Amino acid sequence: MPNTKKRSAARRGAAPDSALCDRVIGAAFGTFMAKGYAGTSMLEIATRAKISKRDLYAGFPSKQAVLLACIASRAERMRLPPDFPAPKSRNMLATILKTFGATVIREVCEPAATSMYRLAIAESERSPDVAATLNANRFVNRHALEQLLVRAQEAGLLGDGDPPRMMEQFFALLWGDLLLSRLLGGSAPMSTEIEQRATEAATTFLKLYPRRMS
Repeated sequence: MPNTKKRSAARRGAAPDSALCDRVIGAAFGTFMAKGYAGTSMLEIATRAKISKRDLYAGFPSKQAVLLACIASRAERMRLPPDFPAPKSRNMLATILKTFGATVIREVCEPAATSMYRLAIAESERSPDVAATLNANRFVNRHALEQLLVRAQEAGLLGDGDPPRMMEQFFALLWGDLLLSRLLGGSAPMSTEIEQRATEAATTFLKLYPRRMS
């Protein structure tokens, strides 16, 4: 008698549901962190995810596909809402910048996110798609800030300047060497340091671009 239970499982593996995908991604991420990308096999991922190797390949045709799914999933968690409220005053703009800055630092410095960046950097030369996947999500946050600055200029809350350049300046003020320190193994900042960094970045940025004189 044919084993219909196994056939059914294989069919499910061909189009894995979100819960199964999450399990595979979680298992793969943990294995990549422990053994590195090169040292991880599809069999190890399947074993850790508690599924058959056949079902794993049905949903993810290669180890690189699993890696890209891991990077995309983790980067998606760091993506902030693309639409900020239109600032109506300098104080409101300062609050938005502080909140945005603190959220960015908190999300990127979270241990799993930092590990993901390390993994992506290590594999980006061999797999350009890895860097492209991470940058696509990173672009969303940077574009959202740029558009906020455009609206603030239109409202007369910021002086003249090139919004893309202004966006880069804000991130430079926000990060300093913190991100490099984290990637090299430095400890994650405490909540008080995150808030202080975000506040100082917003305050200094607004001093660089005072209200436009009418």
